[in-house]
Amino acid sequence: MANDLPETAPAYTRVMLKISGEALMGPQGFGLHPPTVERIAREVKSVHDLGVEICMVIGGGNIFRGLQGSAQGMERTTADYMGMLATVMNALALQSALEGLGVFTRVISAITMNEVAEPYIRRRAVRHLEKKRVVIFAAGTGNPYFTTDTAATLRANEMNCEAIFKGTKVDGVYDKDPAKHADAKRYDSITYDEVLAQHLGVMDASAIALARENDLPIIVFSLDEPGGFLGILAGRGTYTKVG
Repeated sequence: MANDLPETAPAYTRVMLKISGEALMGPQGFGLHPPTVERIAREVKSVHDLGVEICMVIGGGNIFRGLQGSAQGMERTTADYMGMLATVMNALALQSALEGLGVFTRVISAITMNEVAEPYIRRRAVRHLEKKRVVIFAAGTGNPYFTTDTAATLRANEMNCEAIFKGTKVDGVYDKDPAKHADAKRYDSITYDEVLAQHLGVMDASAIALARENDLPIIVFSLDEPGGFLGILAGRGTYTKVG
């Protein structure tokens, strides 16, 4: 709708959206919840319609989490590769939802699987963004021992994104869990070093350090808030800026 659009140009022109696999579960305890996947796709489309170039990384924790598999006795590298495959499944699900809304989308996998996704070639990925296609990076970095947070930060730097948007269940970064503590304080902004020193769990330490080294801001917002992603690009909404 016209009144949903910003009066000025979007705050960023190319962004990375990082969401967890759990975000796709909706009210379920496992797997994919199609209405939730479609809702997130509509959120992405609303921002894409502004002309913002969007790339994405989705976790795989709704299907399989490598660390949990490792904790239960599975060999760590095998567990991590299984987690990477779960991210491909999520990427394909979101691609289907986006293309159902008329948004051209490419899934690019760090693990070669030509029948379902393109291999990661940086210049090709950049060209997709320039052609206004949504690019979903799957299979993490292609290496065990690295999280999808680190993969998102790595790809965001490689794609020259202006910010990482980290979609969570809360509307920013708090000094403690707001679901458990009524007096939890939300930060409007916080530095990378403060996040690391206070162990705030925005992203893992490797991702935060990589963002800090490249001066890449991280915008933490609620993915459960309708229009939240669009609102921040339009200069409103509640969020925390890490930078």
